[in-house]
Amino acid sequence: MGGLSSEREISLKSGAAISAALARLGYHQIPIDVDHDIALTLRREHIDVAFIALHGRYGEDGAIQGLLEIMHIPYTGSKLTASAVAMDKIATDGLLKARKLPVPKTLVLRQTETRHLETMPLPLQLPFVVKPVSEGSSVGVSIVKTASEIKAALAHAFRFGDKVLLQSYISGKEIHVGILDEKPLGAIEIKSKGAFYDYDAKYVPGMSEHLFPAPLPPEVYQHLLDLALQAHQALGCSGYSRVDLLIDSDMKPYILEINTLPGMTETSLMPEMARKCGIDFDTLVEQILNTADIEHGD
Repeated sequence: MGGLSSEREISLKSGAAISAALARLGYHQIPIDVDHDIALTLRREHIDVAFIALHGRYGEDGAIQGLLEIMHIPYTGSKLTASAVAMDKIATDGLLKARKLPVPKTLVLRQTETRHLETMPLPLQLPFVVKPVSEGSSVGVSIVKTASEIKAALAHAFRFGDKVLLQSYISGKEIHVGILDEKPLGAIEIKSKGAFYDYDAKYVPGMSEHLFPAPLPPEVYQHLLDLALQAHQALGCSGYSRVDLLIDSDMKPYILEINTLPGMTETSLMPEMARKCGIDFDTLVEQILNTADIEHGD
């Protein structure tokens, strides 16, 4: 837990909740705050399995997964390749399009291409969304409504890498589907108090309203569950994930992203969906633990 990304504080909260659950379940658990000496720490502790509660760069992008595989330590969540692909929004977009799954219109902009920003034609019709390629928790995301907002939105997103994603803004319902052990838990609708489901809406209690199951026509609801599972499988995810979607006023869905290590804090959606399906937090943690590929560890 913890780690070196912009989502460190949320990861510490997820890790603390998971650690407490493992202790209640009777497991000998060792909370490890990941730093640059993580390989030495892992060797010193002789752990049997790693329960990954990291979010963002170096934890959700295949980096820690690759290290654990080199050290023959089994771990929870998706494997290296799926983790790397899901964290890279460009790669995710390409794979989903290849499977003919619905995604917003998307363009990639490199920092070197913004030198003549003032004279460039608008890349997308306003409004559109600007987001970093490899960040989670809505870090660095902006909704651009006027041409005068483009420069600041790009500068904000480029703080997290030299490429950013521009996506058509879709006005509609924000839907999230939890996948556990290759089955959808259900779909939850989020009504944010802000402009969208941003960092505060995700982690500050009271900043969003959660409706589960999402109040949608049955056939639309089932279609969203099917799409989410297809997206999970298209990227090769395993164990569990959370798929984020939007559905417009015509009930047309769009897949935004797949989170291979969704938050496990007290306000996180995955535990909430599980709880409303009759799976308490400790049981959820143990189910995730049991998805680790123990057979391929030492």
